[in-house]
Formats: sequence, structure tokens, C-alpha cells
Amino acid sequence: MAVTVHAVAVAVAAMGLAASPAAASPAAAVPTAAAAPQLGGACTAADLGTRHPYIKNTEVSPTITHFKGWYVTEGTTGNHTVVTSTETVVTVSVGLTGGVEGSFAVATLEAAKATLGLEVKVEYSSTSSESNTVAWSFNQPGYYGVYKGTKKVTGTYGSLNCIRSQQSDGSWALKWAEGPGGGSFTTYTTLEEGAVRCQDTVPAGSIMAKAQSLLDCGSPAAKAERPAGAVAPTARQEQDRLAQPPAPTGGTSAEQPGVTARGARAALDCQTQVYKIAVPGKPLSWGAPVLASDGVRLRPSTIFSAHLDHWRLCNVTESNGVIEATLWNWGNGGCATIAAPNAATDRAVVMTATCAEDDLQRFFIYRDVPGSPKIGVQNKYTGSMMGHDRYADGEFIRQYSSGRQDGTGTYSLDAV
Repeated sequence: MAVTVHAVAVAVAAMGLAASPAAASPAAAVPTAAAAPQLGGACTAADLGTRHPYIKNTEVSPTITHFKGWYVTEGTTGNHTVVTSTETVVTVSVGLTGGVEGSFAVATLEAAKATLGLEVKVEYSSTSSESNTVAWSFNQPGYYGVYKGTKKVTGTYGSLNCIRSQQSDGSWALKWAEGPGGGSFTTYTTLEEGAVRCQDTVPAGSIMAKAQSLLDCGSPAAKAERPAGAVAPTARQEQDRLAQPPAPTGGTSAEQPGVTARGARAALDCQTQVYKIAVPGKPLSWGAPVLASDGVRLRPSTIFSAHLDHWRLCNVTESNGVIEATLWNWGNGGCATIAAPNAATDRAVVMTATCAEDDLQRFFIYRDVPGSPKIGVQNKYTGSMMGHDRYADGEFIRQYSSGRQDGTGTYSLDAV
């Protein structure tokens, strides 16, 4: 049984860094309403540093996790405890992390739950890979499939980001559009157990029907020659077991592949313009560390800042109005990055490191309408948005998988 939900694509016009203030339209600075963002819906400058998942398609597949063929003869009816063998292991995962990391992953599973109307797991869990027992009361003799099973839910998701878009009349507006990032997910419903015979009439597409399909429903006379108890696996069962992929053992620690090994300093093509990445209307800006072990922090700009709060955009590309760039710090010559061991960690601190051709050092920049310097910043490799916990001197810049929903992930890209 498959359920599919299709999303409608939204076209977003491209726009360069420089724009005439006369072309600007006002952008609200208040957070969006509590309603879930919709593809193509309006957003505000406060949303530039956030992202939300949306479900592109789903598939629901009845799946048997444990199974055993069991023959009950005359005189052996009643309660039996059957030790079943593992057929399939289902593990909850979002993206390539092999688990459920951060609020964005949980929100993705919640969105799938709402889309399907099914009670699915929204946290990391896995069906058992060990043999399981099923206690069942057999009222009639016959050949049974004793099983445990679930409905496995798989699908793909996209990332909704607040992106500026040019309207048909030439004006600009902020809208929720599909941004970089996305992937596939797996979850499952509550496990059920039972026993089913070949002659039983069962609902099509049910877990019980899936278990019945694993039975060797041949001649009853041939089955009668078997002693009571376990029946050897059928050829169909062996084929299904061999066809199962191995259980996940981890994987990459981010949603988007493509990170190359760190090596010599990369040759960067940097723009001449220098920027501060500042808190809008307030004096604190992103300041790079002097020590490699420290992280990027909010700092006031003074004559003693030694250009540590000055950034250049390097190796710049643009697609659908979204800038992709490496952030090079003038003060220490390093590039902003998320340390590889912390890539899957929510609230990991932004660092600077030797510049390299590395997606951990690439960032997407979402801009307000022309004339406004407000931006949101997203790491390309992890998909997380940049923000800070509180407004204070020395506060770290961190990554948040869904961004800071209170607007503290919106910064100002101010030319120096």
C-alpha cells in the first residue's frame, strides 16, 4: 500500500548582492504565525534564519520483523510459546545520519505522522534484531505463521527556507521555498503480533496478509506428515531474508554528502567587499577566534578588534536567489566551519580553520528583500542554520538544525 503526497515547486528569482534601495519593499520583523509554513506561503525577516521540513512523498509497507512457521496437530492445541526468527530490522532514521539528530529530524517525522494520520515513531528506535517469543493460544490444529510485524513508513522530505522572490510586478517579497537540503526518512508504527493460517481470510495490504504470504501454503496432506512444532523455513522465506539490506551502522553525520578530505589551504577567489555579520540594530558582530580551539563569538567592534569581525565572501555562486559562499576571516585568515566530529550535533559551535575545499566550510546565505541587509546563514554540509542562544558579549555562534525560531538566527550583512 503506498500513499503519495506531491508538492508544487515554487520558482524563485535570482538577485545579486548589490541592490538599489529604491527597489526595496518593507519587510516585517515580527515572527510568523504559529501555523506550519507552507510552500509558497509568506514569511518574514525573522524567518531568514530558520527552516522547516515538508513531506514530498511517503510509502507505507506492511513489514514482518519476526516469523516462524508452526504446525499444530490434533491434541496439541492451546497455549504455545513460539521462538521466532528475525526477518527484517526497521530503524528510524532521517537523512544520512543513521538516526534522529536535532529538532529538524523530529519535525520531519512529526510532519510524516500528520500527513499519513498514523502513529509512527518520532524518536530514534529500532525493531529487535534478536529472536523474539510470541505467546499465542491456538484453538484449532493447522499450519500457522507466527509473526511480529509493523507498518514501515518511508519517504522523502524537503527543506523550506525563507527566500526572497521577485513578483510579477517587479516588487520583492519573502516566501517559503524549497531550499538546499532534504533527503529520505524511515520510521514505523506500533508492533503487532499474531498467528495466521493459509485458509484464513485476511484484509489485503495488512500485516497479517504479509505474514500469510510467507507461509508455504501447499498440500494440507503434506503438512500433516510434519510433527507438531516448528516448520523449516520455506524457499520464499530464505529469499526474502537474503534480500534484506544490512541494518544501518551509522553513516555520514550530515544531510548532504560531498565533503572532501582536508589538505593544503585552498586558493580562494574572494570578493573585495568586506562585511560584518552583525545582530540587527545592535553592536555585536561575529568575531573570529585568535586561538584555533575557540569558536566564533558575538563581539563588539572596537579599534582593537584587529579585523577579527571582518569577513569576505569567497568562491561565491548563486542559485534561485540564494548565495553560496565560503566565509573568510580577515583577522586570522581562516574560514568559518563546523568541526567534522561535531557535524551531527545540534548547537555545535562555529569555528574557523585552515581554508579547504570542504562543504563544512560552505554556507548558504538567505537575504531579505533588496534594500535590507538582513540575512539567514545555513551550513551546506549539515543543513543547520546559524544562531546564538542569547544576546551577550562572548556568546558562541552555533548551529541549530531548525534554526532559532525566536528570530535570533537573523543577522545583518553590513558592508564595512
